[in-house]
Amino acid sequence: MISEQIEQLFERNGYNKVPSNLPEFTFYYRREIQGAVVVHVIDYKQGVYISEDQFEHLKEKITEFMHSKGEQEVHLLSLILCDDIGKARQLGARDSFCWMIDTANRRLIIYENKADDFYGWKGMLEELLLHRESAGSTQDLSGEEILSGGEPVTGNRHAGSKFDRIRDRVWLKKLPWVNICLVAVNVIVFLICTFTGRMLYNKGALGVLMVIEDKSYYRIITSMFLHADTGHLFSNMIVLYYAGEIVERKMGHFLYAVLYFLSGIAGSVLSMGYELLSGDYVSSVGASGAVFGVEGALLLLIIVHHGRLESVTLGRMAFVIVFSLYCGFTSTDVNNAAHIGGVLMGFALAAVFWLLRPYTRAGKEGDFDEN
Repeated sequence: MISEQIEQLFERNGYNKVPSNLPEFTFYYRREIQGAVVVHVIDYKQGVYISEDQFEHLKEKITEFMHSKGEQEVHLLSLILCDDIGKARQLGARDSFCWMIDTANRRLIIYENKADDFYGWKGMLEELLLHRESAGSTQDLSGEEILSGGEPVTGNRHAGSKFDRIRDRVWLKKLPWVNICLVAVNVIVFLICTFTGRMLYNKGALGVLMVIEDKSYYRIITSMFLHADTGHLFSNMIVLYYAGEIVERKMGHFLYAVLYFLSGIAGSVLSMGYELLSGDYVSSVGASGAVFGVEGALLLLIIVHHGRLESVTLGRMAFVIVFSLYCGFTSTDVNNAAHIGGVLMGFALAAVFWLLRPYTRAGKEGDFDEN
């Protein structure tokens, strides 16, 4: 039975089982650094009926139980095993963290308004359902089949199967290649600078007098790919790598690239405006404006996803941004105007993209969905 296979999967991954008085309701938990990770399994296929209010009450009781065990933060996913998709979908309609397993066809069903992953459980459940006997297909009901199995294979079983083709296509689509390219270009440019001395800095650094007098407007862009030293490069790229990956996967490649460059440009423009107002004319370099724009976009995405996106919470993201700005204001030789311009532009652009998502390619493909 699927329920027994799922129970064994939880045990193999170090989860503790907490049975209830009713065998149809069970939950499993494991303690992590960020809090207790809980998966609430409802065996709805046995003809059990509960209302939406009772469903919410069950989750509240589970949370209370974990709090009584000393867990301050509880991350809860509901997993409904069912043979009636319509009834089960209605049950978890208001819960972003609610998935379903179609037991008749062995499919994991994640609608487009649901969390697209939960501590790696999507992949583990897909693999469990795919590689068992009578495996059917696993679907993401945002409109695209993402994993498929259960069809006969002839000849070389590892070559040309439908499963491999679909898996590879989705893997390539989800790969944050724009973010990878941005990090790579920044690193490559820095390596070139180590061998060319001040040449690229002299030609590409940002300064309002350089831009106005020489009409070298290109500096607004080129300065985004120059860094003062290895520490400056590392601090920007480590944030860009992790935050940018999430934002690009949610927005899509094109919108992410637009957001990155417009945030960097906004940071450069505000920096030049500050130079004119203060009379403090300097030469500045760095991707900080664009990186802060990515952080601002991630903050907006977390807000519209009800305070959590993947493993990032609203409180943590807000703390990172505020702390980064604080460090900039309390340090010397830091272009705080670029930081502020970038984060404001990134947040604003993400809000615009979110509002326009029904009309964008990313929105139609389900990449910019609300979880």
